[in-house]
Amino acid sequence: MPAISNKVSATEIKKSADVKKTPIHYPFWFGGSASCFAACFTHPLDLVQVRLQTQGHHGVRRNMIQMFAHVANTDGVKGLYRGLSAAQLRQATYSMTRFGVYEELKDRLTTADSKPSFPTLVAMASVSGFLGGIAGNPGDIINVRMQHDSALPMEQRRNYKSALDGLVRMAREEGIGSLWRGVWPNSSRAVLMTVGQLATYDGFKKVLLDNTPLRDNLATHFTASFFAGFVATTICSPVDVIKTRVMSSSDGKGVVAIITDIFRAEGLRWMFKGWVPSFIRVGPHTILTFLFLEQHKKLYRKFKGED
Repeated sequence: MPAISNKVSATEIKKSADVKKTPIHYPFWFGGSASCFAACFTHPLDLVQVRLQTQGHHGVRRNMIQMFAHVANTDGVKGLYRGLSAAQLRQATYSMTRFGVYEELKDRLTTADSKPSFPTLVAMASVSGFLGGIAGNPGDIINVRMQHDSALPMEQRRNYKSALDGLVRMAREEGIGSLWRGVWPNSSRAVLMTVGQLATYDGFKKVLLDNTPLRDNLATHFTASFFAGFVATTICSPVDVIKTRVMSSSDGKGVVAIITDIFRAEGLRWMFKGWVPSFIRVGPHTILTFLFLEQHKKLYRKFKGED
C-alpha cells in the first residue's frame, strides 16, 4: 500500500514539473511580440481575406485559391506581403494591449493556491479585447487600406509608403478622428476574438493538463491553441459575415435591414458562410501566436532562473 502511494506521488510530481506553482509576472509586450512573429507567416492569408471581403459584385468573383493566384500573378509573390508594416503596427498595438491587459488582470487574480475561474477569464478577455480594439484601430485601418490598395484603379490608390506614412497622411488629410473610424464594431469583434482565443486557450490548456497524460509542452500548446482558433473563428463568423455584407452593399441599407434580409433568404446558414477560409486564416495565426508566446515565457523563466 505505501508503495502505491509513493508511485502516485511520483507521477503527480512528474506531471506538474513543468507547471509553475508560484505566479510569474511576464513583460507586458510579450503578446504583441508573439503576434508580430505570427503575422510574418500568416500575412498572405490575411491579405487574401481582405481582398475577398472587398471585391465588388461586378466583374470576376474569385474564391480563396483563385485570389491567391491572382495576387501572385498581378503583383508577384512580394504582393502577398503588401502592407506587412501595417500588420506589424496593428499587432504591436492591438495584440500587445489585449494580451498585456489580460495577463496583467490574470496575474492579479492568480495566487499559489488558486487560479481564476473560466467565467472570470471570459470577463477579463472581454475587457482586454475591447481595449485592444480601441488601441489597434488606426493600425487596422491602415492595414486594410494597404492590403486593398493594389486592387483599386490607379487614380484611386493611396500609395502609402509605410504604415507610419499612412498614419501621418490619414491624420493630415482626413483628420485625427478618422484613425478611429469604425472603432465600435471593431472593438466588439475584438471582444469576441479575445474571448475565443485567450480565455478558451487557458481553459483548454487546463483541461488537457488536468485530464490527459499531456504535460506543459509543445504538444499541449499546439492542441489548446488549435481548439482556441476553432472557437474564435466560430463565434466571430456571424460578425464577419455581417461586416462583409455591409461593406459590399450598394443600396444603402442599414445593418438591421441587411440581417433581416439574410435571415429571410438563407435562414441560420448565413452565420457560418465563409467559415473555412476564415479558419484557414485565424487558425494558423492563433496557433503560431500561442506557440511563440509560450516560447517567450519559457525563455524568460530560464533567464530568471525559475524554469
